[in-house]
Amino acid sequence: MSLSKNNISRRSVLRGLGTVVALPALEAMGSSLGPSTGPSRALSASSASDAPKRMAFLYVPNGMHMDEWTPSSEGASFELKNILRPVEKYQSKMNVLSGLTLNGARPLGDGGGDHARSVAAYLTGAHPRKTGGKDIKNGVSVDQLAADGIGHLTRFSSMELGTEASSQSGRCDSGYSCAYSSNMSWRNESTPVAKEINPAAVFDRLFGNGSVKEKGNAKLKREKYKMSVLDFVLEDAKSLQKGLGSTDRKKLDEYLFAVRQVERQIVGVDKLHLPETDVPDYPRPAGVPREFESHVKLMMDLMVLAFQTDSTRVQTFMFTNAGSNRSYKSVGANMGHHDSSHHGDNRDKKSNIEKINVYHATLLAHFLQRLDSVQEGDSTLLDNSIIVYGSGIGDGNRHNHDNLPVALFGSGGKSFETGRHIRYRKETPLTNLYLTMLDQVGVKIKSLGDSTGKLEL
Repeated sequence: MSLSKNNISRRSVLRGLGTVVALPALEAMGSSLGPSTGPSRALSASSASDAPKRMAFLYVPNGMHMDEWTPSSEGASFELKNILRPVEKYQSKMNVLSGLTLNGARPLGDGGGDHARSVAAYLTGAHPRKTGGKDIKNGVSVDQLAADGIGHLTRFSSMELGTEASSQSGRCDSGYSCAYSSNMSWRNESTPVAKEINPAAVFDRLFGNGSVKEKGNAKLKREKYKMSVLDFVLEDAKSLQKGLGSTDRKKLDEYLFAVRQVERQIVGVDKLHLPETDVPDYPRPAGVPREFESHVKLMMDLMVLAFQTDSTRVQTFMFTNAGSNRSYKSVGANMGHHDSSHHGDNRDKKSNIEKINVYHATLLAHFLQRLDSVQEGDSTLLDNSIIVYGSGIGDGNRHNHDNLPVALFGSGGKSFETGRHIRYRKETPLTNLYLTMLDQVGVKIKSLGDSTGKLEL
C-alpha cells in the first residue's frame, strides 16, 4: 500500500498482524468513487456532496409520554418539550415528525401483542404473523433494503446493534414469537437479523483482519502484553503521517485517540461492577458492561467509528427489547419502564415514564455530539447522516400506533431542510419516510410495507 500524500484514498488502511484500521476522511484523499474490499469510498473532504450518506435507526420501547414530546407549534419556530430538551443543541439539525402511523403494528384482528408488533413492523411496515412457533413471517426492513442497494460499497453492508440479546424463538408477547420482540432488522420475511450486544465483538469486527488464526493470535497477543490494536499498525501510521499536512495529522491523531479510548473502555468493562438491575430475564454475556449507560455509550461510540471510516453506511440500534421493564434508578425512575408506561393517568407513573424518556434522549445526545464532532470538509458526520429516533408505539398507556414519536437528525448531506416540526396528515404511513430516505441514498424502490408514496421533508 502506498501512503504518499498524492494518492491516499478511502481504500487505504493501516494494517498489522490480524488488524486493519480504516482511515477517516482526510484532505489528502482523492475524490474517486467505487467499491473495494476495504473502506471503499474516497472522499474529497472539501466537498460535502462527495461525502457518503449514512442512515441509522434508533429504537426505544414502550412509546413516549406524548404530552412532553410533541411540540406545540409547527414549522421552524417550534419549542422543544421536556423529553427532547437534552438534544436542544441540535434543534437546527433535526426535524420532529408528527402524524406518522404504523398500521402493521395494530391488532388487525390478532388481539394483544402490541409490543412485539411495534418492533417487528417498525422498519418493515408489515403486519407480523401471530405465532410463537417456527412459522414466523414479517417483511423486509428498510435497513436491509438499503444494505442490498449500497452495502457493496463498504466492508459491512449493515450493522445491527443493541443492549439486549436477540431471540429467534420462544413466546414473548401474547402469543407472538420472541423473534418479533427482539429484532427490528429483517433480511426477508422469515429471517430476522440478530443484533450484536457485545462491544468487544463489534470492536474486533471493525478492526480485525486476515484469517481467523491471524485475528486470534493478534487478540491473544493484545491481551497477554496489554497491547492496543494501534500497536500493530504503528509502522503504517508513522509512514502515513510523514506525508500529511498539519490539518490531516491533527485529524488522524484525533481519530486514533478515539479508537484507543473506545478500546480502553472495552478492556475495562470487567471493572464496571455496579449493582445488578431489576432485569432478571436479561442474560449478560462476558464483556458486556453492567451499567446500562456505559453499555449504550460504548455501542454508540462504535457506531460513530463505523460511520467515520465508511465501514458501513447502514446501522440499527435497539436501546432495549420490546416491552422492557428495566428501571433506571440512577435518574430517579424507580418503577419499571413497561409498568410505568401503563400509567392510567397516575401522576407518579407519568413522572416515571417521562424521566425514562428524558434519560434515553440524554444518551441520544451523546451519539449526536460524537457525530457532530467529526468534520467532513465544511460539514460534519451528523450533517451527512439521517438518524431516525423513535418508537413503534405512541402513548404507552393507549398502545396506539398512530401519531408516533419520530425525530430525524441530520440532513443526508443537505438533502432536505432541518430545524422544523412537521405535522403530517392523519394516517400518513411511517414507511413513506423510509421510501424518501432510500431514494436519498440512491436506492429506488416502489413500495415498502404499507407505503403510499415518498414523504415530503
